[in-house]
Amino acid sequence: MMIAILDFGLGNLKSIHMGFQRLGHKAMITHDKEIIQGADGLILPGVGAFKDCMDRLKKAHFIPLIRDAISRGIPVLGICLGLQLLFSESEEFGLHQGLGFLKGRVKAFSGNLKIPHMGWNTLRIRRPIPLLKGIGDGNFFYFVHSFYAETEEEGIVAGETEYGVTFASVVQKDNLMATQFHPEKSSEPGLKILDNFANIVKSARRN
Repeated sequence: MMIAILDFGLGNLKSIHMGFQRLGHKAMITHDKEIIQGADGLILPGVGAFKDCMDRLKKAHFIPLIRDAISRGIPVLGICLGLQLLFSESEEFGLHQGLGFLKGRVKAFSGNLKIPHMGWNTLRIRRPIPLLKGIGDGNFFYFVHSFYAETEEEGIVAGETEYGVTFASVVQKDNLMATQFHPEKSSEPGLKILDNFANIVKSARRN
């Protein structure tokens, strides 16, 4: 089993890789298309601006590879901006098209809030999914973001968090899943998320 962590120049790649290593799962940071095509699971990370990230994905020719993996039933996990990229569009510094795998728009936090939303916050579980196995309702996870996804598909929300507004912090649609928080920075509960994803990958591979 091998999990490919997509390297397109943006993302907290080393911490994610170290998390899987600590758990004893094989993962690789890569931009090699053949390796990505042959991987059993994909991680879509992301930090920075939405448009810049989309431009880098296009330049690396990763979008067809992600689309192909999803269509083949390969488990895909988006992290932080990686979650936001999965949606239809983003209002970050103008209106920009996302990957469109999930219906909804990425919007800025409003009101008298400290931006970015940075630090520990709680996860409220909306529905049990394998990615959240062993995670307690109210567990704390580490967030760093100024925008959030407003989904048009209520059924995909597995977990939510409050910060001025209630936003989706865990989503899943079939083999596509994502967290707005950083599991690789979220201590033991975060490692449990990564472990759960690796086990989902193993299960999908057996089937």
